[in-house]
Amino acid sequence: MSYADAVYTRGKVFTVDEDFTIATALAVRDGLVHAVGTDAEIETLIGPDTVVTDLGGKTILPGINDSHLHAIAYGLDTPPLSLDVSFPAVRSISDVRERVREAASAAEDGAWIIGTGWDDGYLDECLAEDGRTPTRWDLDEVSPNNPVFLQDFSRHTSWVNSAALALAGVDETTPLPPGSLMPIGEDGLLTGIVMEGAQALVQRVLPALTRERREEALRSAISILQSEGITSFTDPAIGPGGEALAGGAMGAEGLSVYADLARRGELGARVNLLLLPTGMSGSAEDFGKNLAGIDVPDTVDPRMFRVLGVKVFADGIPPSKTAWMHEEYVGGGCGSLCVGGDTDERQVYEVTEMVRIGHEAGYQIGVHVTGDRAIDTVAEAIIAAQNAHPRDDARHYLIHGDFISEATLQRLADNDIGVNMNPTIKWTIADLEVGVVGTERAAYEWPYRSAVESGVHLMSSSDAPVTPPDWRQGISTMILRESKASGAVSGPDQTIGLADAVRTYTINAAWQDFAEDWKGSLEAGKVADLCILDGDLETIDPHDIPAMQVVTTVLGGKVVFERVTESVA
Repeated sequence: MSYADAVYTRGKVFTVDEDFTIATALAVRDGLVHAVGTDAEIETLIGPDTVVTDLGGKTILPGINDSHLHAIAYGLDTPPLSLDVSFPAVRSISDVRERVREAASAAEDGAWIIGTGWDDGYLDECLAEDGRTPTRWDLDEVSPNNPVFLQDFSRHTSWVNSAALALAGVDETTPLPPGSLMPIGEDGLLTGIVMEGAQALVQRVLPALTRERREEALRSAISILQSEGITSFTDPAIGPGGEALAGGAMGAEGLSVYADLARRGELGARVNLLLLPTGMSGSAEDFGKNLAGIDVPDTVDPRMFRVLGVKVFADGIPPSKTAWMHEEYVGGGCGSLCVGGDTDERQVYEVTEMVRIGHEAGYQIGVHVTGDRAIDTVAEAIIAAQNAHPRDDARHYLIHGDFISEATLQRLADNDIGVNMNPTIKWTIADLEVGVVGTERAAYEWPYRSAVESGVHLMSSSDAPVTPPDWRQGISTMILRESKASGAVSGPDQTIGLADAVRTYTINAAWQDFAEDWKGSLEAGKVADLCILDGDLETIDPHDIPAMQVVTTVLGGKVVFERVTESVA
């Protein structure tokens, strides 16, 4: 008799098989799922050395797969490596000022104060009837001798002080990169808010990232992910195009940092990676040259680390009005491909050509695309590349796909192209988007039900550090479509059920990884990657899902996280 190494009984085991079977017990042997079934069936596999866990009604899920997450950037942007200025840690400009003041008082003169996560949608002074935006003078008062760089939750906007602008040599006459903004106040002076590509003007003078710092950030991020039940993730942007993004966190050196940790068996999660040949405004010519020049490292265990594809940037994001939309934004203003704007045929060409180059090179392609017109352009580019150079099972996909139409969803489904959506971003910005794109478009944004009904390959992810890797909030949002700020329902006709929501973080994400035959569900012979929750996910009120704690995370049969509970004296 071959006994199990570990057995879990009296629980809710979400197998996420084709029928979404929920069992009560599971057995693990040699790092794989050995059997799933009833308590009576699985208890026959208990031997003298079997570790037995009585779940007492807790839920077991396949290890969560956050299929779009910038791990090095996330590690750098979270404590202990960054000042936390996110909601609810801060609720006002005054709170941010106090945190900066404390950091500056503890730092040497001239040392950078770096923080992440502020959101003017949750700062009291911005929400007041006579609301105002943050300015550099708010920071100057509390940090006159230390440059300050605070990136917002989306990483598309930063808030800096005068010392930071002076070190960067930036003033009102500084030329801006295409598609970027640095607002000027009524006094004719820069406000200290820098947006999109303009951030790089200040980021270039931030302390250079060392290899040691990158590794420290990656280890810190993976430790947090393990505590969230996440056993797999895709880092979607590492390469030469990332040297000026996220303070260099997406730069090329990260590739070897990942590979070295994987070779030493110290990665702690299963990682797939997209190369980033060029940044947000690169040319197809540079894309091709840079891609050809990347030395892709060998891997010891491709189930732990693989370079699968390349990332292409198509457009920006609606809040900054840089997404290519078919209709004008509320209040006017739009990207160059909006209706009413000048059609930039060159921009379309560059994106289409980058897609072709990546496809012909044999890579999976993930395209950052948000506006509906850009989405249609990218869908057409991928389909054209596949038709011109047929390749079995390419598994290209759209990243974000905020305003994707039902017709385009069906085209993607028919052509075996996926879409990777972001429910926690939807939860965060649902109210904000009403004032940017209008009530109807905001309600439709990230149309989950339409996606499920189309049959498209549908994945969910956090885009951390844009939002925390809280997949439980993501599942709640897919079911409820409630907003973070007001609790209002945004698009009730786009809600989906629990089973479909769970699939987007498990078996569907495994499809994106070319790995659904060996992970993503709890079926015999697949890897024993497990996430154990402290309650019954099947019956809990969806509003309460975000409060469920991960109690244990298992990777390949090995416990990599276990929550310590306080004992009662």
